[in-house]
Amino acid sequence: MDNALSFQDIIKKSLLKSGLFGTVDLYSILIGILITFVIAMFIFYIYKKTYSGVIYNHTYNVSLVLMAIITSMIIMTISSNIVLSLGMVGALSIVRFRTAVKDPMDIVFMFWAIALGITTGAKLYTIAAVTSLFIGGITVLLMKYKNTNNRFLLIIHYESAAKDNLFSNLGKLDYKIKSKTINRGITELTLEFKVIGEDTSFLEDISEINGVIDTSLISYNGSFSE
Repeated sequence: MDNALSFQDIIKKSLLKSGLFGTVDLYSILIGILITFVIAMFIFYIYKKTYSGVIYNHTYNVSLVLMAIITSMIIMTISSNIVLSLGMVGALSIVRFRTAVKDPMDIVFMFWAIALGITTGAKLYTIAAVTSLFIGGITVLLMKYKNTNNRFLLIIHYESAAKDNLFSNLGKLDYKIKSKTINRGITELTLEFKVIGEDTSFLEDISEINGVIDTSLISYNGSFSE
């Protein structure tokens, strides 16, 4: 009777035989971290080269490298011990990220870094390297493509007396009114329009109209948050 196995003993033995309680040697850890770092630096380079926002965020780019390494470490831990993996899942389930990521490409690069950490942590180094090279090449190729019809915002401050002449000049442009604000006789008009090539000579014509206080031309990607 002393040799009778309980249900817990049976479960434990089955897990041990399945290799779920394995170990990761130091060599494998160092190789995994090194490969993750090298490919993550490739992501770092691609992000910096293809960034098209207003202000480049170096800190965010560094976080992509660290995110890939940390994710790889988590996957190594999960793959070596099922108990730790269950605890890790429970711990990560309570983590909440409240910082909004506004640029869609930032979300893509974040997901890329996490996917890299998962694949290298699982020792799928060939998949990590080949897919990263492919994604990087596609990203550079698509980001280099520029539409000749560039979108801009034109912000004009003018007095009421300049309204007729102003809209007469604006009739030459294909525009949409985004906003209009009137404050003590001064109107702020925000227009969205497209410019073919680099021709912005119309800006000088508008600035010379009597009653126009100032004009501003801003590159626009479809979101005021940029």
